[in-house]
Amino acid sequence: MKVPGKDTYRIQDKIDLILKVNYNSSFFAAIFGLVCFFFLDIKGIITYTFLGYAFINLLNTLLYQKHNNLTLTYNLTSILSMIGAIIITIYSGGIESPFIFVLAIIVFAGYVTTKVFGQLYLIINLAVLTLLFLYDTGDFRISENMVPLESKSWFAYLSAVFAVYLLGGVFGKNLLSAHHRLYKSRNEIQERIEEKETLLKEVHHRVKNNLQTVSSLLSLQSRAIDDSKISSIIKSSQNRVVSMAMVHEMLYKRDDYLSKIELEPYVQELCDYLVRSVKGSGNNVKVNLDIKNYKLSIDTVIPLGLIINETITNALKYGIAEVRDGEIHVSVEKIADNRYKMYLGDNGIGYSEEINPKTSNSLGLKLIYNLARQLRGSITRDYAKKGTHYTIEFEEVVEQFNSVDQ
Repeated sequence: MKVPGKDTYRIQDKIDLILKVNYNSSFFAAIFGLVCFFFLDIKGIITYTFLGYAFINLLNTLLYQKHNNLTLTYNLTSILSMIGAIIITIYSGGIESPFIFVLAIIVFAGYVTTKVFGQLYLIINLAVLTLLFLYDTGDFRISENMVPLESKSWFAYLSAVFAVYLLGGVFGKNLLSAHHRLYKSRNEIQERIEEKETLLKEVHHRVKNNLQTVSSLLSLQSRAIDDSKISSIIKSSQNRVVSMAMVHEMLYKRDDYLSKIELEPYVQELCDYLVRSVKGSGNNVKVNLDIKNYKLSIDTVIPLGLIINETITNALKYGIAEVRDGEIHVSVEKIADNRYKMYLGDNGIGYSEEINPKTSNSLGLKLIYNLARQLRGSITRDYAKKGTHYTIEFEEVVEQFNSVDQ
């Protein structure tokens, strides 16, 4: 289902409205002028203004089909309408002329088009009304009322019909139609959003289920192997898969369906799982978290979760293996617009300074450093403290998740 853009609707509505107003105002101005001349005995400038406006405005509207410049067509119509309305108002009673209300329609038309034009024509027409009032209350005269006494009621009636029809029959009708189209468009867009949200939720649900299936297979495989070293390697791989599955599970459970993960509950759940997985349920390991209400992209949280998985798993297996009351610390703080600093530490026995990704064959250690680079960050180790302590600066990334060996 193809949904037109909001700007397409808006521009087309303006075009339709301006063209319909121009055609209708030209037609009724011509009729009004002919009625004034043949039936109301209103000769001279009022009749000529009506007919002149009708002809020039119709020509202006037809020329739009050639140049397609809506702003030019609208401004010419507005200027013609204002000049014509001022002339007819002056020669049909000044401030007391029934035709004066057409000036208000010009202001209304300006606001329908853009706020800038509306404010401009509001200021101009307020100034015109003030000048008309001063002109009528002063002694200086450049014109007289060209409407005969016996025709004043008919002229007032036709002026009111002209104004009411333009305001209600043209502006009101087209604005209501535009509103209905926008309402329909909004409903269509909302339906598309709901479809995509449902699809996205289903995708995360299936990815989570698939990863959990892989985790279960790895778990079964590790139990079927007698070699403890190989079984431990498979178990580590299982934990890595679980750390990624948790991300998709959290996205699946969200109500707003944004691809942002609340970092604190994710890290808390991951740490609890790792402690139970490695140490069992009856453990004395304490996990201290200091993470504010940060929400990061899935492309950031997945490698970040893998880093946490590797460091905590190593700490639980080797660092605090012999420590009775082990402690693990994880903290994250924001240091720039999209830059963060994460601290990971434990109170275990640590490991030698000579061991690093270049000298060690440890996959976990290599993963930590490679994932830090993938997050456009850096990793440093604090050797002054007891245990193993990492400080990782990283950047929130929003892009496709690449393999860690690149």
